[in-house]
Amino acid sequence: MTKVLLVDDDMELTAMLSQYLMREGFAVETVQDGQAAVREAMTGRHDIVVLDVMMPRMSGMEALRRIRISTQVPVLMLTARGDNVDRIVGLDMGADDYVSKPCTPAELVARLRAILRRSERRETGEAARPWGPVAAGHLLLTPDSRCATWYGKPLDLTGTQYSLLEVLARHVGSLVSKEEISLQAFGKPLTPFDRRIDVHVSSIRHKLGARPDGQPWIQSVRGKGYQLLGP
Repeated sequence: MTKVLLVDDDMELTAMLSQYLMREGFAVETVQDGQAAVREAMTGRHDIVVLDVMMPRMSGMEALRRIRISTQVPVLMLTARGDNVDRIVGLDMGADDYVSKPCTPAELVARLRAILRRSERRETGEAARPWGPVAAGHLLLTPDSRCATWYGKPLDLTGTQYSLLEVLARHVGSLVSKEEISLQAFGKPLTPFDRRIDVHVSSIRHKLGARPDGQPWIQSVRGKGYQLLGP
């Protein structure tokens, strides 16, 4: 049974979401503040964390920062509707996705399952994929363990960042459209004004560093997509 840590100080909302999640086959634990979220997320008992941005004692953003110091457990952020700043900052800090509040329980479940499929933390019944190592210059990805090395050293990626980078690595040297990245990495069509791909690419670029010529390893073509350059 997939274990969800639900973090929100809205008791009525958490009760409703918990009841729905349990009906959908999830095990749910709830806490009401950021400090408790960090403590529980670091125990390793949960498969995914749902984390509200606005909370007492410690904000969701600060809780996410502390969680990412020691664990790559998938994190879904709950943000205020229309607050693009929180969404972008959350993704840049390592969140896997976000849902705007108020959200329907069905939407939350759909997002959770999409993240879990990408993270391969539960059986999905999806078609088999090539699981051999993916080499792109100094980058080596191992799909079965979802580990990455860069110049022979471990590359620290979130589950979503790994999925996106794997798509680019499988097409190294070629331009990949945002539409194709969204379908292959996120499992859903690209929507208008959705910047999550750009934010995740920015984080991956930072982790890869610059090429010898000072340019980033991942090049963008405005309005078209991204390309991972070869050595």
